[in-house]
Amino acid sequence: MRRTRITPRLGRQALLAALLLSLLGGCSPPSPEPHSTPAASADHAPGDIDPTQWPQPKLPMPVDAELEARVDALLASLTLEEKVGQIIQGDIASLTPEDLRTYRLGSILAGGNSDPGGRYNATPAEWLALADAFWAESMDSSDGRKAIPVLFGIDAVHGQSNIVGATLFPHNVGLGATRNVELIRQIGRITAIETRTTGMEWTFAPTVAVPQDDRWGRTYEGYGENTELV
Repeated sequence: MRRTRITPRLGRQALLAALLLSLLGGCSPPSPEPHSTPAASADHAPGDIDPTQWPQPKLPMPVDAELEARVDALLASLTLEEKVGQIIQGDIASLTPEDLRTYRLGSILAGGNSDPGGRYNATPAEWLALADAFWAESMDSSDGRKAIPVLFGIDAVHGQSNIVGATLFPHNVGLGATRNVELIRQIGRITAIETRTTGMEWTFAPTVAVPQDDRWGRTYEGYGENTELV
């Protein structure tokens, strides 16, 4: 077997290379000082969260002690998995009513391209039947599940626009230009009636965003850039 012999010259070269690397390491710039955090800065408030500064919402109706007790008892009976399911919203494009037997979701959504059975021209009756099927499945407690009615949400921003035959209105940017509050109130009422008729009780409207940057892709859903107008 051939053995490699390290000559004195090679040894000196290796030692020189090691010394050069050590010198280069010593010439590296010093580590930057850590930036001060807002909490540690003298001109910033502490970073602690103060819940007392949050808005304090109030129920618009009197508190029902019996109902509150039922809610507390129901929450106490839920497993961790069931609690997680209640704060998740799935889209009907990926769900069937039967899926609620496995995934106890708290709400479902009909997104812009989601329709019963994937049919864009589904009738209002088919929408209602789908909503009823989801509701019935969420209320089925035959196998020990908790009966919690699922919420059905949809983007009915300028009319129940997912439904063929529903009344469509101009987008909010056009409605805001009318400066007609009563007209917008009537449009909201009609949209609510047609949304509820198709089995949904939750619409992500009105949009009260105040667009300031026209590069935002949904600027048209705001009534305008004037806070007082909105």
